[in-house]
Amino acid sequence: MNHLLLIVAVPALVAATVFAARAQHQHRQIYSLQYPVQMKRTQQMQEKIITDCMTVWTEGEGHLYYKSRNNDPTVCGIYIIAKPEQTVHVYFDFMDVPCNMGGLIAFVDGWELNGQLFPNELDHQLPIEDRFFEMCGSKKPKQVFKSSQNAALIQYRVPRRDSGFSFYVSVVNNPTPCNILLEGLTDVYTLRNYGKHVNCSLTTLYPAQVKILSLGVGLGKEQKRTLTEQETGTIHKCEKMGLPDFVQVGGGDGLGQLSVVDSVCGTNSEPESSTKTIICGVTTVRLVSSGQFHNAVTVAMRPADIDAEPTLVCELPQQ
Repeated sequence: MNHLLLIVAVPALVAATVFAARAQHQHRQIYSLQYPVQMKRTQQMQEKIITDCMTVWTEGEGHLYYKSRNNDPTVCGIYIIAKPEQTVHVYFDFMDVPCNMGGLIAFVDGWELNGQLFPNELDHQLPIEDRFFEMCGSKKPKQVFKSSQNAALIQYRVPRRDSGFSFYVSVVNNPTPCNILLEGLTDVYTLRNYGKHVNCSLTTLYPAQVKILSLGVGLGKEQKRTLTEQETGTIHKCEKMGLPDFVQVGGGDGLGQLSVVDSVCGTNSEPESSTKTIICGVTTVRLVSSGQFHNAVTVAMRPADIDAEPTLVCELPQQ
């Protein structure tokens, strides 16, 4: 079994990514066999030669190249992030990655940091084994790899000088965004479940302040929301009360960790003005939905004010 180990640094988080090789069979859920005509080079398309082991791509459409300068077997990563309402498509147009020397490329549907995934297992529509696709050799794959959210990752190990690969990135509008990884520092976002039994999350990779601006999540175990319903106000500790639909606010030191400071539900168009200050490497707002209601929560997120009273402080990782 092949293994990829990636150590990277991101804002407010130093992460080691451990990636065990998944089954080599192809997963229909994350790629299409249609030739990506729209990915052909245009005058407006950004082009980039990858020189750093850890690269974050935020430019939308682009053509990226990597050529190994030595025989170093280090595993590196290209972290792709699009706008919240977009998904990422990747098409490899060149590949020279020697399998017999341990060379490997992996497309990941999401991000992986410190062995933890965004979105996590409970919040993604696909099982973990269907979110990874590995390849090597000199024959480029014909398929277009697709993410389920606005974040995707290319991990690679090219241990032969002058070998490498290149690929096109395109972004596609997503009419029903669910899990969102934030690149911007200050903005307002709305999470919705679109009436489905899904969990949706809004995640930052920095300490943040979270303020709920509008809330319409659940009513009870059997009731259905109507257009004429009266506001219930914000109900706290909904998860502990056993209610099936709620919003969690919290943070952690990794993508797979969430210390919850509160879980709220109810209907409130003008919630109280309190702000949660999360002093953690990762800040998350998570909408848990049973499928009984059309839930929505609008939140404002911005970097934590250094003078603000913290609601949650995460412990520093032990060295």
